[in-house]
Amino acid sequence: MLVEQLYTNCLAQGAYYIESNGEAAVIDPLRETNQYVELAIKRNAKIKYVLETHFHADFVSGHIDLAEKTGAKIVYGPNAEPNFEIYQAKDEEILSLGDLQIKVLHTPGHTMESTSYLLMDKEGNQHAVFTGDTLFIGDVGRPDLAQNGTITQEDLASYLFDSLRNKIMTLDDNVIVYPGHGAGSACGKKMSDETQSTIALQKKMNYALQDISREQFIKEVTDGLTPPPSYFPDNVRLNKEGYNNFDEVLEKAKNPLLKSDIDNLINDDSKTIILDVRYPKDYAKKHILNSIHIGLDGSFAPWVGALIRNVHTPIIILSNQDRLEEAITRLARVGFDNILGFVDGGIHKWEEQGGDVESQLQISAEEFGEIYNENLDIIDVRKPSEFAINRIPNAKNYPLDYIHDNYKDMPKDKHLYLHCLGGYRGTIASSILRNYGFKDITVIYDDFQNIYNATQLKNELV
Repeated sequence: MLVEQLYTNCLAQGAYYIESNGEAAVIDPLRETNQYVELAIKRNAKIKYVLETHFHADFVSGHIDLAEKTGAKIVYGPNAEPNFEIYQAKDEEILSLGDLQIKVLHTPGHTMESTSYLLMDKEGNQHAVFTGDTLFIGDVGRPDLAQNGTITQEDLASYLFDSLRNKIMTLDDNVIVYPGHGAGSACGKKMSDETQSTIALQKKMNYALQDISREQFIKEVTDGLTPPPSYFPDNVRLNKEGYNNFDEVLEKAKNPLLKSDIDNLINDDSKTIILDVRYPKDYAKKHILNSIHIGLDGSFAPWVGALIRNVHTPIIILSNQDRLEEAITRLARVGFDNILGFVDGGIHKWEEQGGDVESQLQISAEEFGEIYNENLDIIDVRKPSEFAINRIPNAKNYPLDYIHDNYKDMPKDKHLYLHCLGGYRGTIASSILRNYGFKDITVIYDDFQNIYNATQLKNELV
């Protein structure tokens, strides 16, 4: 028996490869499926099932492409109604995989089709449960993403209460819990950095599995939910209705574009954006006028989804050549397939062809400390929860997640000093604000604690 967790930090997402006696199953695969195919070939195994825990909102699954490549069955539990052929398993149905058994556990609550998969040996001994977004380590799936006119988030939370207590908590204490996500995902509130646990530990540590009433549970899991990222409905739709073949998306996007090509594309569709995915310091040094910056070395895909919003937006990529395919892949993971090509030759060739460039001022915490005073307009783009813990005196909180709405409240005629936890989000925010006509922006590119200490030291000296 082999169980391999294939964890993707950018999405805080766990896919799983299970194998026994030459047969394999993949649970919740990512959009790029060659990794699963190659693993099976390497191990001389055949992928029999693609098991989906639910219609994902935060990424586009590779279920359709993987099934086409391998002949595997796409399996969903009850209530799933996609626009493609699946095997719809019944609650508590047993699927065979080599010498193993996989028991289907319908666990509605996060969504109505949410399903967990219990892995057992041929004697029926319980080994592991793959819980998708039903149970996380330290948390449970949020119940507001699949509400509609007839089912409210309170209804879904009530279903989740029953699913956890009747299907998950009744499993053996030593059963390993393999969740769909970890800390950093927007699919829960209090997820742990751990990517696996046991039923016993979760009964002890997880707030949602404590001895509380249904009413208390509903209040706990619905309290403090922030609005979901705007791209979530598009990803659900793609996962239900189907999508473009990833290999074709990749090939189409590897299209070198000169400045003249890009000018024509932008003139033809004013919604086309140039997405600069380089390091924040490279962007700051020199970038294409009016480009949007979201660096690859961070939570790239979720920020793309949250800030570009519409998955149909035409995108031209500016990246280092050796990371172009990575950028395309990570865009496709959240459904951004309309990639027209990339800036051929990068920023230097763009400038040689007469393209407009500009720079973004970045300063260190020490430099900021030297000029700091209470009259500066300081913009903190961290989350409200981060801001509540500690903040720079007289800073104002405008979370990056909502910058397309909250920029209207920022003083456009003032010099703004932007900061976040380390500089990544601050640089993203500055690129978006520039597109809204803000000109005087300085990004404090440093660790927040250093920034805070510098302001405290300045106050002490004063």
